[in-house]
Amino acid sequence: MKHSTWGAGRRIILMAGLALGLAGCGSPVNQRNYDQLKMGMEFDQVVKLLGKPSECDAVMAIKNCRWGKPPAATISVRFIADQVVLFKAQGL
Repeated sequence: MKHSTWGAGRRIILMAGLALGLAGCGSPVNQRNYDQLKMGMEFDQVVKLLGKPSECDAVMAIKNCRWGKPPAATISVRFIADQVVLFKAQGL
């Protein structure tokens, strides 16, 4: 009885493609994106990098935003006049 290896090979290729596709759909709250944050970045630049914040609160010209929700990984950024002055991460 002869077994076809084409079926097994095709399954492996399909699974590898699926894994790569799902890897691209990961959360923007990750070490790679955190490492790209810089002091002085504008709010819109941070949103382009991390997506829409999970929450923000603002008092006058100071805005604190968080991406992600605990207990999952989070990135918190403080803006003054829409520019980054402080950022920190937890659980990356």
